[in-house]
Amino acid sequence: MSIKLQDLKKEYTLADGTLVRAVNGISLEIPSNTIYGIIGKSGAGKSTLVRLISLLERPDSGAVYYDDKRVDDLKKYDLIEQRRRAGMIFQNFNLFSSRTAGENIAYPLEICKTPKDKIKSRVEELLDLVGLAGRGDAKISSLSGGQKQRIAIARALANYPSVLFCDEATSALDPQTTRAILELIRDIQKKMNLTVVMITHQMEVVRDACSLVSVLDEGRVVEEGSVSDIFTRPKAAITKEFMANIRAANFIQWSQEKGGYVLRFEGSMTDRPLVCELIKKFDVDVNIRGGGIQNIQDDKVGVLGVDISGKDLDKALAFLKENGALVDGQ
Repeated sequence: MSIKLQDLKKEYTLADGTLVRAVNGISLEIPSNTIYGIIGKSGAGKSTLVRLISLLERPDSGAVYYDDKRVDDLKKYDLIEQRRRAGMIFQNFNLFSSRTAGENIAYPLEICKTPKDKIKSRVEELLDLVGLAGRGDAKISSLSGGQKQRIAIARALANYPSVLFCDEATSALDPQTTRAILELIRDIQKKMNLTVVMITHQMEVVRDACSLVSVLDEGRVVEEGSVSDIFTRPKAAITKEFMANIRAANFIQWSQEKGGYVLRFEGSMTDRPLVCELIKKFDVDVNIRGGGIQNIQDDKVGVLGVDISGKDLDKALAFLKENGALVDGQ
Protein backbone atom coordinates (compact mmCIF):
# COMPACT_ATOMS: atom_id res chain seq x y z
CA MET A 1 0.00 0.00 0.00
CA SER A 2 1.39 3.41 -0.96
CA ILE A 3 0.82 6.45 1.25
CA LYS A 4 0.64 10.08 0.21
CA LEU A 5 0.58 13.03 2.61
CA GLN A 6 -0.55 16.38 1.29
CA ASP A 7 0.31 19.53 3.27
CA LEU A 8 -0.52 18.03 6.68
CA LYS A 9 -0.82 20.42 9.63
CA LYS A 10 -1.55 19.75 13.29
CA GLU A 11 -1.40 22.26 16.15
CA TYR A 12 -1.74 21.92 19.92
CA THR A 13 -2.22 24.52 22.63
CA LEU A 14 -0.33 23.81 25.84
CA ALA A 15 -1.72 24.48 29.31
CA ASP A 16 0.17 27.78 29.48
CA GLY A 17 -1.40 28.90 26.20
CA THR A 18 1.64 28.23 24.03
CA LEU A 19 0.76 27.21 20.48
CA VAL A 20 2.79 24.24 19.19
CA ARG A 21 2.83 23.52 15.45
CA ALA A 22 3.73 19.83 15.78
CA VAL A 23 3.24 19.11 12.08
CA ASN A 24 3.65 22.17 9.89
CA GLY A 25 2.85 21.54 6.24
CA ILE A 26 4.30 18.07 5.59
CA SER A 27 3.94 16.49 2.16
CA LEU A 28 5.41 13.03 1.52
CA GLU A 29 5.00 10.06 -0.78
CA ILE A 30 5.77 6.65 0.73
CA PRO A 31 5.99 3.91 -1.94
CA SER A 32 4.37 0.54 -1.39
CA ASN A 33 6.43 -2.51 -0.41
CA THR A 34 9.29 -0.55 1.14
CA ILE A 35 10.72 0.36 4.56
CA TYR A 36 10.49 4.12 4.92
CA GLY A 37 12.23 5.94 7.76
CA ILE A 38 11.13 9.19 9.39
CA ILE A 39 13.83 10.56 11.69
CA GLY A 40 14.02 13.59 13.92
CA LYS A 41 14.98 14.74 17.39
CA SER A 42 12.58 14.78 20.31
CA GLY A 43 9.93 17.41 19.62
CA ALA A 44 10.45 17.36 15.84
CA GLY A 45 6.87 16.14 15.28
CA LYS A 46 7.55 12.44 14.58
CA SER A 47 5.00 10.89 16.93
CA THR A 48 2.28 13.37 15.94
CA LEU A 49 2.98 12.65 12.28
CA VAL A 50 2.71 8.88 12.70
CA ARG A 51 -0.61 9.31 14.53
CA LEU A 52 -1.89 11.31 11.57
CA ILE A 53 -0.59 8.82 9.00
CA SER A 54 -2.07 5.87 10.90
CA LEU A 55 -5.41 7.68 11.29
CA LEU A 56 -5.31 7.72 15.09
CA GLU A 57 -5.79 11.49 14.84
CA ARG A 58 -7.21 13.79 12.18
CA PRO A 59 -5.09 16.63 10.80
CA ASP A 60 -6.21 20.23 11.23
CA SER A 61 -5.73 20.57 7.48
CA GLY A 62 -4.25 18.62 4.60
CA ALA A 63 -5.00 15.09 3.44
CA VAL A 64 -3.84 11.47 3.83
CA TYR A 65 -4.18 9.04 0.92
CA TYR A 66 -3.84 5.26 0.96
CA ASP A 67 -3.40 3.94 -2.59
CA ASP A 68 -4.84 7.19 -4.01
CA LYS A 69 -7.93 6.97 -1.76
CA ARG A 70 -8.38 9.78 0.74
CA VAL A 71 -8.74 8.28 4.21
CA ASP A 72 -8.36 11.06 6.80
CA ASP A 73 -11.95 12.26 6.28
CA LEU A 74 -13.68 8.87 6.52
CA LYS A 75 -16.79 8.44 8.65
CA LYS A 76 -16.44 6.68 12.01
CA TYR A 77 -17.21 3.08 10.91
CA ASP A 78 -15.17 3.31 7.72
CA LEU A 79 -12.30 4.89 9.68
CA ILE A 80 -12.28 1.95 12.13
CA GLU A 81 -12.25 -0.52 9.25
CA GLN A 82 -9.38 1.33 7.59
CA ARG A 83 -7.37 1.37 10.81
CA ARG A 84 -7.61 -2.41 10.95
CA ARG A 85 -5.59 -2.57 7.75
CA ALA A 86 -2.66 -1.05 9.62
CA GLY A 87 -0.45 -2.60 12.30
CA MET A 88 1.35 -0.57 14.97
CA ILE A 89 4.26 -1.38 17.28
CA PHE A 90 5.49 0.91 20.04
CA GLN A 91 8.61 1.63 22.09
CA ASN A 92 7.12 0.24 25.30
CA PHE A 93 5.46 -2.82 23.72
CA ASN A 94 1.93 -2.01 25.07
CA LEU A 95 1.20 -5.65 25.90
CA PHE A 96 -1.45 -6.85 28.36
CA SER A 97 0.35 -8.22 31.44
CA SER A 98 -2.80 -10.16 32.39
CA ARG A 99 -2.69 -12.12 29.11
CA THR A 100 -0.21 -14.73 27.92
CA ALA A 101 1.95 -14.14 24.86
CA GLY A 102 -0.50 -16.02 22.65
CA GLU A 103 -3.51 -14.24 24.12
CA ASN A 104 -1.89 -10.88 23.36
CA ILE A 105 -1.49 -11.88 19.72
CA ALA A 106 -5.08 -13.14 19.64
CA TYR A 107 -6.57 -9.89 20.97
CA PRO A 108 -7.05 -8.03 17.65
CA LEU A 109 -8.48 -11.20 16.12
CA GLU A 110 -10.99 -11.48 18.96
CA ILE A 111 -12.09 -7.88 18.40
CA CYS A 112 -12.82 -8.75 14.77
CA LYS A 113 -14.84 -11.80 15.95
CA THR A 114 -12.54 -14.26 14.17
CA PRO A 115 -13.56 -17.92 14.78
CA LYS A 116 -11.61 -19.55 17.64
CA ASP A 117 -10.07 -22.27 15.47
CA LYS A 118 -8.72 -19.67 13.05
CA ILE A 119 -7.39 -17.57 15.93
CA LYS A 120 -5.48 -20.56 17.28
CA SER A 121 -3.87 -21.40 13.96
CA ARG A 122 -3.04 -17.75 13.24
CA VAL A 123 -1.42 -17.29 16.66
CA GLU A 124 0.75 -20.38 16.13
CA GLU A 125 1.70 -19.16 12.65
CA LEU A 126 2.72 -15.74 13.98
CA LEU A 127 4.67 -17.15 16.93
CA ASP A 128 6.69 -19.19 14.45
CA LEU A 129 7.14 -16.14 12.19
CA VAL A 130 8.70 -14.06 14.98
CA GLY A 131 10.89 -16.88 16.27
CA LEU A 132 8.90 -17.74 19.40
CA ALA A 133 7.23 -21.01 18.41
CA GLY A 134 5.89 -22.85 21.44
CA ARG A 135 5.94 -19.78 23.71
CA GLY A 136 2.24 -18.96 23.40
CA ASP A 137 1.51 -19.83 27.04
CA ALA A 138 4.38 -17.72 28.39
CA LYS A 139 3.55 -14.93 30.80
CA ILE A 140 4.53 -11.49 29.59
CA SER A 141 6.54 -10.91 32.78
CA SER A 142 8.75 -13.89 31.92
CA LEU A 143 9.82 -12.49 28.53
CA SER A 144 12.86 -10.37 27.75
CA GLY A 145 12.52 -6.97 26.10
CA GLY A 146 13.34 -8.42 22.69
CA GLN A 147 10.82 -11.23 23.14
CA LYS A 148 8.13 -8.74 24.19
CA GLN A 149 8.75 -6.72 21.05
CA ARG A 150 8.49 -9.90 18.96
CA ILE A 151 5.09 -10.58 20.52
CA ALA A 152 4.08 -6.96 19.81
CA ILE A 153 5.13 -7.40 16.17
CA ALA A 154 3.15 -10.64 15.91
CA ARG A 155 0.08 -8.91 17.37
CA ALA A 156 0.44 -6.04 14.90
CA LEU A 157 0.45 -8.54 12.02
CA ALA A 158 -2.52 -10.58 13.24
CA ASN A 159 -5.12 -9.06 10.90
CA TYR A 160 -2.95 -9.17 7.75
CA PRO A 161 -2.20 -5.42 7.59
CA SER A 162 -1.10 -3.64 4.42
CA VAL A 163 1.14 -1.26 6.36
CA LEU A 164 3.14 -1.57 9.58
CA PHE A 165 3.94 1.53 11.65
CA CYS A 166 6.90 1.34 14.05
CA ASP A 167 6.99 4.21 16.55
CA GLU A 168 10.47 4.15 18.16
CA ALA A 169 10.13 0.36 18.19
CA THR A 170 13.75 -0.32 19.17
CA SER A 171 14.47 2.61 21.50
CA ALA A 172 14.03 0.50 24.66
CA LEU A 173 16.31 -2.30 23.43
CA ASP A 174 20.06 -2.88 23.66
CA PRO A 175 22.11 -2.65 20.43
CA GLN A 176 22.34 -6.40 19.84
CA THR A 177 18.60 -6.92 20.34
CA THR A 178 17.90 -3.86 18.16
CA ARG A 179 19.82 -5.43 15.28
CA ALA A 180 17.90 -8.69 15.69
CA ILE A 181 14.52 -6.91 15.70
CA LEU A 182 15.43 -4.84 12.63
CA GLU A 183 16.51 -8.00 10.82
CA LEU A 184 13.17 -9.59 11.75
CA ILE A 185 11.24 -6.59 10.44
CA ARG A 186 13.20 -6.66 7.17
CA ASP A 187 12.48 -10.38 6.75
CA ILE A 188 8.78 -9.92 7.50
CA GLN A 189 8.53 -6.98 5.09
CA LYS A 190 9.92 -9.13 2.27
CA LYS A 191 7.74 -12.14 3.07
CA MET A 192 4.51 -10.15 3.38
CA ASN A 193 5.24 -7.35 0.85
CA LEU A 194 4.42 -4.82 3.54
CA THR A 195 4.85 -1.08 3.55
CA VAL A 196 6.75 -0.32 6.77
CA VAL A 197 7.01 3.20 8.22
CA MET A 198 9.69 3.51 10.90
CA ILE A 199 9.62 6.53 13.23
CA THR A 200 12.94 6.93 15.04
CA HIS A 201 15.56 9.27 16.45
CA GLN A 202 18.31 6.71 15.81
CA MET A 203 20.30 7.05 12.58
CA GLU A 204 21.50 3.48 13.07
CA VAL A 205 17.92 2.25 12.63
CA VAL A 206 17.60 4.17 9.35
CA ARG A 207 20.97 2.84 8.16
CA ASP A 208 20.24 -0.79 9.01
CA ALA A 209 16.59 -1.09 8.01
CA CYS A 210 15.31 1.60 5.65
CA SER A 211 15.67 2.24 1.94
CA LEU A 212 14.16 5.75 1.96
CA VAL A 213 14.13 8.39 4.68
CA SER A 214 12.74 11.83 5.54
CA VAL A 215 14.37 14.07 8.14
CA LEU A 216 12.05 16.18 10.32
CA ASP A 217 12.88 19.36 12.18
CA GLU A 218 10.34 21.61 13.93
CA GLY A 219 7.40 19.95 12.25
CA ARG A 220 8.75 20.16 8.71
CA VAL A 221 10.56 17.85 6.30
CA VAL A 222 14.02 19.38 5.82
CA GLU A 223 15.53 16.58 3.74
CA GLU A 224 14.42 13.35 2.06
CA GLY A 225 15.80 10.73 -0.29
CA SER A 226 17.43 7.32 -0.41
CA VAL A 227 19.31 6.27 2.71
CA SER A 228 22.51 5.96 0.68
CA ASP A 229 22.17 9.54 -0.61
CA ILE A 230 21.36 10.95 2.81
CA PHE A 231 24.39 9.24 4.34
CA THR A 232 26.77 10.36 1.61
CA ARG A 233 25.28 13.76 0.75
CA PRO A 234 23.61 15.20 3.86
CA LYS A 235 22.44 18.77 3.21
CA ALA A 236 20.41 20.01 6.18
CA ALA A 237 22.20 21.01 9.38
CA ILE A 238 20.15 18.58 11.47
CA THR A 239 21.03 15.70 9.12
CA LYS A 240 24.72 16.50 9.39
CA GLU A 241 24.34 16.52 13.17
CA PHE A 242 22.78 13.05 13.06
CA MET A 243 25.63 11.89 10.85
CA ALA A 244 28.24 13.32 13.22
CA ASN A 245 26.68 11.47 16.15
CA ILE A 246 26.53 8.13 14.38
CA ARG A 247 30.11 8.61 13.23
CA ALA A 248 31.23 9.21 16.81
CA ALA A 249 29.56 5.98 17.89
CA ASN A 250 30.76 3.72 15.06
CA PHE A 251 33.98 5.20 13.68
CA ILE A 252 37.51 5.24 14.99
CA GLN A 253 38.22 8.76 16.27
CA TRP A 254 41.82 9.16 17.41
CA SER A 255 41.69 12.93 17.81
CA GLN A 256 39.45 15.17 19.85
CA GLU A 257 39.11 17.41 16.81
CA LYS A 258 36.96 16.07 13.96
CA GLY A 259 38.86 17.92 11.25
CA GLY A 260 38.07 20.88 9.05
CA TYR A 261 36.75 18.71 6.21
CA VAL A 262 34.62 15.60 5.99
CA LEU A 263 35.32 13.38 2.99
CA ARG A 264 32.78 10.76 1.95
CA PHE A 265 33.39 7.89 -0.45
CA GLU A 266 30.83 5.53 -2.01
CA GLY A 267 31.10 1.92 -3.16
CA SER A 268 34.41 1.02 -4.84
CA MET A 269 35.77 4.48 -4.02
CA THR A 270 36.30 3.23 -0.45
CA ASP A 271 39.12 1.01 -1.76
CA ARG A 272 40.95 3.74 -3.70
CA PRO A 273 43.96 5.45 -2.00
CA LEU A 274 42.70 8.88 -3.02
CA VAL A 275 44.26 10.76 -0.10
CA CYS A 276 47.63 9.23 -0.90
CA GLU A 277 47.26 10.35 -4.53
CA LEU A 278 46.33 13.82 -3.31
CA ILE A 279 49.47 14.20 -1.20
CA LYS A 280 51.73 13.05 -4.06
CA LYS A 281 50.08 15.34 -6.60
CA PHE A 282 49.71 18.60 -4.68
CA ASP A 283 51.62 20.75 -2.21
CA VAL A 284 49.30 20.15 0.75
CA ASP A 285 49.47 18.69 4.24
CA VAL A 286 46.77 16.22 5.27
CA ASN A 287 46.06 15.24 8.88
CA ILE A 288 43.53 12.42 9.27
CA ARG A 289 41.55 12.86 12.50
CA GLY A 290 39.35 9.79 12.25
CA GLY A 291 37.23 7.69 9.96
CA GLY A 292 36.00 4.31 8.87
CA ILE A 293 33.69 2.38 6.57
CA GLN A 294 30.15 1.25 7.28
CA ASN A 295 27.67 -0.81 5.31
CA ILE A 296 24.38 0.80 4.25
CA GLN A 297 22.10 -1.86 2.83
CA ASP A 298 24.21 -3.31 -0.02
CA ASP A 299 26.50 -0.28 -0.33
CA LYS A 300 29.68 0.82 1.43
CA VAL A 301 30.20 4.38 2.60
CA GLY A 302 33.54 5.60 3.88
CA VAL A 303 34.05 8.78 5.89
CA LEU A 304 37.24 10.60 6.84
CA GLY A 305 37.56 13.62 9.10
CA VAL A 306 40.65 15.50 7.92
CA ASP A 307 42.54 18.77 8.05
CA ILE A 308 43.94 19.91 4.68
CA SER A 309 46.22 22.91 4.31
CA GLY A 310 48.85 24.25 1.90
CA LYS A 311 49.25 26.47 -1.13
CA ASP A 312 47.49 23.96 -3.43
CA LEU A 313 44.44 23.66 -1.17
CA ASP A 314 41.89 24.76 -3.78
CA LYS A 315 43.39 22.47 -6.41
CA ALA A 316 43.42 19.58 -3.94
CA LEU A 317 39.76 20.02 -3.03
CA ALA A 318 38.83 20.24 -6.71
CA PHE A 319 40.80 17.04 -7.36
CA LEU A 320 38.90 15.20 -4.63
CA LYS A 321 35.53 16.29 -6.02
CA GLU A 322 36.51 15.49 -9.63
CA ASN A 323 37.46 11.98 -8.55
CA GLY A 324 34.23 11.11 -6.79
CA ALA A 325 34.81 12.20 -3.22
CA LEU A 326 32.10 14.24 -1.52
CA VAL A 327 33.69 17.13 0.36
CA ASP A 328 32.01 18.99 3.20
CA GLY A 329 33.78 21.56 5.29
CA GLN A 330 35.20 25.05 5.46
